[in-house]
Amino acid sequence: MKTFRNADILLPKNADMEKWSVVACDQYTSEPDYWKETSEITSGSISTLDYILPEIYLEDNDVEKRIEKIHSAMDKGIKDNVFEEYKNSMIYLERVQDDGEIRAGIVGCIDLEDYDYSKGSDSLVRATEATVVERIPPRIAVRRGAKLELPHIMILIDDEERTVVEPVEKIKDKLQKVYDFTLMQRGGSLRGWVIDEENQKGIIDALARLEDPENFNKKYGLNGCVPLVYAMGDGNHSLATAKAFYEELKKSSPDKDMSNHPARYALVEIVNLHSPALKFEAIHRIVTDVNTEDLLEKMTQVLGITENTDNCEQKMEYVIKGKRTSVGITKVYSKLTVGSLQQFLDDYIAENGCKIDYIHGTDVIEKLSMSDNSIGFILPDMEKSELFPTVISDGALPRKTFSMGHAWDKRYYTECRKITD
Repeated sequence: MKTFRNADILLPKNADMEKWSVVACDQYTSEPDYWKETSEITSGSISTLDYILPEIYLEDNDVEKRIEKIHSAMDKGIKDNVFEEYKNSMIYLERVQDDGEIRAGIVGCIDLEDYDYSKGSDSLVRATEATVVERIPPRIAVRRGAKLELPHIMILIDDEERTVVEPVEKIKDKLQKVYDFTLMQRGGSLRGWVIDEENQKGIIDALARLEDPENFNKKYGLNGCVPLVYAMGDGNHSLATAKAFYEELKKSSPDKDMSNHPARYALVEIVNLHSPALKFEAIHRIVTDVNTEDLLEKMTQVLGITENTDNCEQKMEYVIKGKRTSVGITKVYSKLTVGSLQQFLDDYIAENGCKIDYIHGTDVIEKLSMSDNSIGFILPDMEKSELFPTVISDGALPRKTFSMGHAWDKRYYTECRKITD
């Protein structure tokens, strides 16, 4: 096995799974009522809520006590023998989303030696958007001292021929089903089957074909490039935290053999980019406290903005006082419209000190643009087929380039794995 491999996966033995499984910690970061309700739902039951730190609490004064409670809860769970361990296993799962679409995936381990989140890296596993290194230390504080990891990491593979995940669906009835339950808070439902080592062979062989440099270069019309096989979908900063913590361990024990240390790996779910359940939606921009005339003048100079969009490959709309104006970009700086715009905005904001926010929904942009000294930008949806070629060409995408579904469709914590030896 190479970059993606099996793991010793832990699942609770006798849990109420609907109360056990909660949504990714980086969701509902401005909605304390959501997390309060989740706490009420899980009260009195063993739950992954006890093992995570929702990011809404990262800036609270009691964050250190929260982290201590997380570590204590993990220790107690292991001591009380609440887990069943599935050695050398993968999990095939089917997530029925709130909209009824089924998203299939496979849970296993990623080798962190094959992952580099820095922009421009040529590792097999790469970030798809810029990693904000300032967001890593508070997450390492949770991982440091934790005996378990729980993934909300979703990694995408560009498997148009559907050779990795989809074949498992045909044999799932021959596998051991280990969970089948409804997820709380609009999460839909989740069912999963253990993939034994014999049935992992087809997965590993198919991934090896994706990792083959000759196949990769032929597929993307390249020459001599290192393959990009695993592209981050969700949980970018969680995987970066796992990597940073692993590097910290290596540095602190330079004479120790870390080749088989559990922290060398991170538990993830791989999903085919071509799953019909995966939908990419644009994330729009609103700039406030800005001289809109000056911004438009500078943007026209830098990006070659024109209202004659007939021959423009990159198009967008800007919105002032609710009025939308369609424009094209004639001086492009990225394969994507959002990349060209974001490069300009980053430079302009650094020089002029205005504010930017990232918004879902054009109606919200129109509403926010009604305020004085505000301008919105409505961007086109990114095609899924653009993801891998753009990351290969440009490196990590600008932050907040796209969203994969609603908050309630994000990954819920279900599987665990020990990360201490």
